[in-house]
Amino acid sequence: MSAAIRLLKPLSYFAEKYGSPEWAFNKLFLLMEKQHNRGQDGAGIGCIKLNMPLGQPYIFRSRDASGSAITNIFSTQQHLLRNLRNQGLIKGADADSYKQHFNFGGEVLMGHLLYGTSGVQYDEGSCHPYMRRTNWTTRTLMLQGDMGITNLEELHQKLISRGQHPVFGTAIQTLLEEVGYYLDEAHTDLYRQLRDQNVDGQEIPNIISSELDLYDIVSKASRDWDGGYCLTGAVGNGDFFCLRDPNGIRHCHYILTDEYLAVASERVPLMSVMEVEAESVQELPAGNMIVVKSDGQISIKEYTTPREFKPCCFEDVYTSRGNDPVIYRERKALGANLTEQIVASLDGNLSKAAITFIPNTAEVSYYGLLEGLRAYRRNKVTQALIDAYKNGTMSEELINELVLRRWPRAEKIAHKDIKLRTFISEESSRKQLAAMVYDLTYGAVNSDEVLVAIDDSIVRGTTLKMSLLRLLARSKARKIVIASSAPQVRYPDCYGIDMSEMGKFIAFQAAITLLKKRGMYTTIISVYEECKRQLTLPPAERTNPVMKIYEPFSEDEITQEVSRMVTPDNCTCAIQVVYQTMDGLHDAIEGACGDWYFSGEYPTPGGYTTVNKAFIKWFESRDNREYKL
Repeated sequence: MSAAIRLLKPLSYFAEKYGSPEWAFNKLFLLMEKQHNRGQDGAGIGCIKLNMPLGQPYIFRSRDASGSAITNIFSTQQHLLRNLRNQGLIKGADADSYKQHFNFGGEVLMGHLLYGTSGVQYDEGSCHPYMRRTNWTTRTLMLQGDMGITNLEELHQKLISRGQHPVFGTAIQTLLEEVGYYLDEAHTDLYRQLRDQNVDGQEIPNIISSELDLYDIVSKASRDWDGGYCLTGAVGNGDFFCLRDPNGIRHCHYILTDEYLAVASERVPLMSVMEVEAESVQELPAGNMIVVKSDGQISIKEYTTPREFKPCCFEDVYTSRGNDPVIYRERKALGANLTEQIVASLDGNLSKAAITFIPNTAEVSYYGLLEGLRAYRRNKVTQALIDAYKNGTMSEELINELVLRRWPRAEKIAHKDIKLRTFISEESSRKQLAAMVYDLTYGAVNSDEVLVAIDDSIVRGTTLKMSLLRLLARSKARKIVIASSAPQVRYPDCYGIDMSEMGKFIAFQAAITLLKKRGMYTTIISVYEECKRQLTLPPAERTNPVMKIYEPFSEDEITQEVSRMVTPDNCTCAIQVVYQTMDGLHDAIEGACGDWYFSGEYPTPGGYTTVNKAFIKWFESRDNREYKL
């Protein structure tokens, strides 16, 4: 998750208007904290100060790879600020002394939250922003971003072919090197032109600063990038830029006023922290870049040709904050769109059902499901009363039965009382951790009732079988229905949500099990051979043969097999899984919907490369991941 603030007025303006030159620094902290949604493997902040005197530092960075990274970074800086004030180096709200002595007292501020989902241990070197220093402000570069790049190996070879010596680390390092290369090229060309024109050496930096074309630099650098990304960066002279991938896979929002530009991965943190309404927050179009030059000139235009708009729908379903106005509506609609399937699972008897949600991220969909069930019940009651009136069978008993009968009952059944990230824990400890994350509300469900629990998605099914269903079964319900507000996750992602190991998807396991049960193992072999053939084709010609694994079966058949597979051993009640339909997903998502997890239709060639490699590695029993975030 990224955040950045580029001030468009001097620090003294903010000190006078808001009473403190720390206004932007404090806002950056709040933007990062408001995006602290999904755990935290590390964080980093960066700062560039404009127009610093020669000989004084102008670019700064602080990173931390602990679970309390945001707190550590900002509390350390606040402690340093207090010391500077106690020493008299910073005088009250004086902006000049604040900028001179405080490392993060600059006009360009950037922050990033590392949310790694691979279960590995990250160190400080993995945390953004990344930086390359030179003794030219117009060649110094800082970069951070939310990304999943699918063709890192190809990009590394491109660097090597130039004669460079890249460090094969994270994707952000590779992109930094690529942008830096073209920044150096542009800088060198301008310098030589000015030198050959006998321009005074002390004037050259200012001219280069004004003439650097970041759109051209990024356009050249990004030509071969494949994936989803939202990048924010800054040149040492104060030029700031933010760009979004050509398909708009990763989300990017901004606020632009006459005082500042603020950028964040999510809309709501900008609304809350900058205290504006939703209409003040804009979404950066796909393939576009916003640039603020060192002199404050602002432009927004294409740096590359936009392609089919496919924003990641899993951010809407799962990862983003649920209080975003659009995401809130979408998640409620996802819950409501499960109504017919839930009614069928209850045999139409809503009076014998208790509705709950698990985990907390499914709460908004839960409210939508309740509204859908109550609307269904209301329509049934209305029609029954109309029929009774027409038939002359209206009676007090009938009214009591229809009108006063209990609505679908809402209960809080499971409580998450320990903040453990079971989704990404090491496999060796996952079962033990999952068993202790939730606790049960005892006595809330009767033995003749059905307990319906809505989940935002069912990816692996591991936590369901090993923990949640064992826990929910202790409620003594007659039957447990687990409803996923997302469709069956069938295919790996490579654009930022770490779901790359195909063999761990419960829907995939179910399809493979059904193929084996029905004597169709040759289908698995033929898909394996086709996947290997696909990798001999040019990337743009590759397709997704893994779809053939699912073709012999209906969605209901796979869902039934999933229900069987997640049912714990010796379970005393019936277990039924219900999945969102693809039609229900598209109906709920407002606008374009990147649904490759469920459909297998990827927006970039790298997606098809990933799915073929993932199947091959599963078939050959290899377990390492296909890409690095």
